Amino acid sequence: MDPRYLKLARNLVSHSTKIEKGDKVLIHSFDIPEQMSIALIRAVRERGGNPYSQVQSARVDRECILGATDEQLSASLSWELERMKFMDAYIAVRGSSNVFENSDLPAEDMNRAVKALKPVLDWRVQKTKWCILRWPTSSMAQQAKMSTESFENFFFDACCMDYSKMIPGMVALEKRMKDADQVKITGPKTDLHFSIKGISAVSCGGTHNIPDGEVFSCPVRDSVNGTVFFNADTIYQGSSFSGISLTFQNGRIVEATSSSNQDRLNEILDSDAGARFIGEFAIAFNPMIREPMLDILFDEKIDGSFHFTPGQAYEEANNGNKSQVHWDMVSIQRPEWGGGEIWFDGELIRKDGLFVVQDLQELNPSYLLAE
Repeated sequence: MDPRYLKLARNLVSHSTKIEKGDKVLIHSFDIPEQMSIALIRAVRERGGNPYSQVQSARVDRECILGATDEQLSASLSWELERMKFMDAYIAVRGSSNVFENSDLPAEDMNRAVKALKPVLDWRVQKTKWCILRWPTSSMAQQAKMSTESFENFFFDACCMDYSKMIPGMVALEKRMKDADQVKITGPKTDLHFSIKGISAVSCGGTHNIPDGEVFSCPVRDSVNGTVFFNADTIYQGSSFSGISLTFQNGRIVEATSSSNQDRLNEILDSDAGARFIGEFAIAFNPMIREPMLDILFDEKIDGSFHFTPGQAYEEANNGNKSQVHWDMVSIQRPEWGGGEIWFDGELIRKDGLFVVQDLQELNPSYLLAE
């Protein structure tokens, strides 16, 4: 077994999910090497936990969703929800040999499947200790425009970095977000204004997602006005999108355009009443992740970026918005991507991807990457 597998598995069960003796842990393996599943089982047992394994395949999933009956979806919800209620923790490692596996699924089938399993997702997020990460595959290396070996090295470096160095800066940013009222974001094709007053903020330093490095809050639901442009390409529900631009009036997306798949973009935003409102605002700062690679668990942590999320709000930073959609859209503000600024209550917080106020400068690469 590659020794990096067990190192990563131990990080996931100790730092990310903090498994304790007697914890029931569901290990959810999507198209990953058997050795990684075994490493997770061993790591859970080292902590005194009880591992349970589910092995899943993207191609098999696609076939199950294609033309699924309401009876089938209802049965899947019933037994998956009961199993999730039995668990104390959930660790999912997701690989993929083809990120576009679901691109030709009918939108109706995909929406029905997502809607049917949403109660399982809600229970997992709200009631268990959980962590989700990708697995390095040749497909991901192609997306990142890297060799397979180079990408694997990048993956393990990013996933096993010392996340404790982020803590002082994250605590300071979390406090600023909790205390802030008005947020202004400017940049190329972007002039956005909203309030986060009275809504909490949450630091993410390797607990729920790996890799990690963000602090998130949520806009007051009807406060968002202006336009935001996302310069990072994105994949959602098996379809790819470039150059998304969203225009808001009183919180609602009133215009959504993209340079690719614009009709599908609006189909997704029309999935339900909450999909055209925002459920998350996050500022990211992982210095190991610099360029988008069409994988949101990496892209949403890009150094010098922020993401804005149509759809469901998280319980921990909640504006009351509910939706089956939760779509993190990413804008990078480093100079080579066009730059940009983030302001809290009239004070410039970050310019061109670097924090400029003293208490947040420990979130800049010069500190996080220092030996």
